[in-house]
Amino acid sequence: MRAVLQRVKSASVEVGGNVVGRIGPGLLVFLGIHRNDTAADIPWMIDKIINLRIFEKEDGKFDESLLNIKGELCIVSQFTLYGDCSKGRRPSFSEAMEVTRARVLFELFIEKTREKIPHVETGIFQASMDVSLVNEGPVTVILDSKMRHDC
Repeated sequence: MRAVLQRVKSASVEVGGNVVGRIGPGLLVFLGIHRNDTAADIPWMIDKIINLRIFEKEDGKFDESLLNIKGELCIVSQFTLYGDCSKGRRPSFSEAMEVTRARVLFELFIEKTREKIPHVETGIFQASMDVSLVNEGPVTVILDSKMRHDC
């Protein structure tokens, strides 16, 4: 799994002109699922997202996590995180998981995240979405479950 985390003051997701998800201070997470990912990747990724110290204390140091600040979370599925642009001019998405299996893992990811964070919003899987955000910092971090040390 690959995730792009953006620290936000607020974020929202619209589908067809209707707001389907909206958060205040917290993290906007774009989540891509690799064709070889399994449910075993989920606990590591959730733990990293909610415990990563990327929020500032009064001294300006990154020392607070999403859990510490009681922040909100908006998770948007994004298969394009596995776009391979190394050949030609059109990205190949062959590394992204096929839709049916990816939907199951994405829904499981959301379910498990809601067990840890009270306010979790999402986009709509496989929909064309308009995502708006006020990036705080800006702070953007990329996580990849294949880069963890216990693999």
